[in-house]
Amino acid sequence: MKDFDVLIVGSGLAGLSAALHLAPTHRVAVLTKRSMNDGSSGWAQGGIAAVLGEGDSFEAHVDDTLIAGAGLSDLEATRFVVEHAPESIAWLRQLGVPFSLEEGQLHLTREGGHSARRIVHVTDATGAAVQRTLIETVRRTPNIEVFEQHTLVDLITSRKLGQPSEPNTCLGLYALDEATDEVITFRAPQTILATGGAGKVYLYTTNPDTATGDGIAAAWRAGCRVTNMEFIQFHPTCLYHPLVKSFLITEAVRGEGGKLLLPDGTRFMPAHDPRAELAPRDVVARAIDFEMKKHGLDCVYLDISHQPPEFVREHFPNIHARCLELGIDITREPIPVVPAAHYTCGGIHTDLEGRTDLTGLHAIGETAYTGLHGANRLASNSLVECMVFARAAAKDIKATPLPAPPEVPPWDESRVTDADESVVISHNWDELRRFMWDYVGIVRTNKRLERASHRIRLLQEEIQEFYANFHITRDLLELRNLVTVADLIVRSAQSRHESRGLHFSRDYPQMADVAHPTILAPTH
Repeated sequence: MKDFDVLIVGSGLAGLSAALHLAPTHRVAVLTKRSMNDGSSGWAQGGIAAVLGEGDSFEAHVDDTLIAGAGLSDLEATRFVVEHAPESIAWLRQLGVPFSLEEGQLHLTREGGHSARRIVHVTDATGAAVQRTLIETVRRTPNIEVFEQHTLVDLITSRKLGQPSEPNTCLGLYALDEATDEVITFRAPQTILATGGAGKVYLYTTNPDTATGDGIAAAWRAGCRVTNMEFIQFHPTCLYHPLVKSFLITEAVRGEGGKLLLPDGTRFMPAHDPRAELAPRDVVARAIDFEMKKHGLDCVYLDISHQPPEFVREHFPNIHARCLELGIDITREPIPVVPAAHYTCGGIHTDLEGRTDLTGLHAIGETAYTGLHGANRLASNSLVECMVFARAAAKDIKATPLPAPPEVPPWDESRVTDADESVVISHNWDELRRFMWDYVGIVRTNKRLERASHRIRLLQEEIQEFYANFHITRDLLELRNLVTVADLIVRSAQSRHESRGLHFSRDYPQMADVAHPTILAPTH
């Protein structure tokens, strides 16, 4: 049994920011299922959106976000994030993040959907630089204890323990320690889920292997509502190459003049949208999907080679170097690209303090639904959302008195045995990711969703039997979570009888007159 004031699950920008805000007053445990730098935050290339330039305004940033959100972004949440964005950038600079400068001022770039240059960045590796700074700061901060290689099993709630207290309260969590192969009980009056998204539910994704929807699934099992899970953002430009996992080609390449081309060199985006390559991601991803299907292509091409070579190397050093390793010189030739699952716009339903339906449980970052993103996320709004809500959740927790630790039972695995067919897990994982890509991808139909739903039900039965009878592993826990998230995505998509933002249905191609969020509530 390990006791803390606050448990934080996840070591990305949201989790580590919250830990640093809480450390002066609270004993904090940060749990992460691999190492601290293995989450999605470190992969973010583009940057962080904030109103800092001359001629820009909060209202313009709010309007751009609402337009990208296709009528589903919450105005109060959007204003809250936009107005607190500059102080978040100032906080990162104070910690020592080496943002790119031009003549001593922050260099601001522009990305799709933005009406002004407002993206602060560290060349084309913003997430990695921010994450490196935060990890170094966390490691030298007293009151923060980091538990790497610890995978969330489940949240501990008063209702699950049969305690009469109302409302239902989070009392801590169980986590699998991979070093000892034991399930450890963590007890705390406050828990923050900052576990990231669920991109690994799809066959092709820009996300790291850790993005398996753990927080969303655990919160759902504990009794929390989830919202807008049908809105999965597919990044339009992911490097297409047989030798590498999907490598993201940042939005900023198009922001700096990159053109999307067919194999014969024909530019196609102006035919799909007057904003061409600077249209929001859902428009660009659907256009690429359309052209690939129409012409039977494996990929399309993104060309920045018309810019001077020194410009390309200076602005995109990491992309230039990675492509060069694969024999592609982006200063002279176009980059082969395909769309890939990128960002989970829905998630655990929260308020402006990051509070969920469960007392003592907050959710922040990509795992949460705050109302900011609506039906589509505006580029570079995600990292700033992490920081704004990390600060808000920490402030809320600081204002809450710490009760005495509750009685919590240890994990009981006396009735389980070691599995003799772990191959079943890997086969189920592959099957799930493939049919989600085929049936619940960029373009959907009622029939495809029903096929996916049928397969999910069969997988759920198999996985639950495995979970109940065999010793748990990280692979099993992740598969259990992915199937739960897949079910939530499909159920949400089936309930939306329109096309809006990232959800495009051939059966309901029109957008409804009135926009409503899709809110699912557990029946247990």
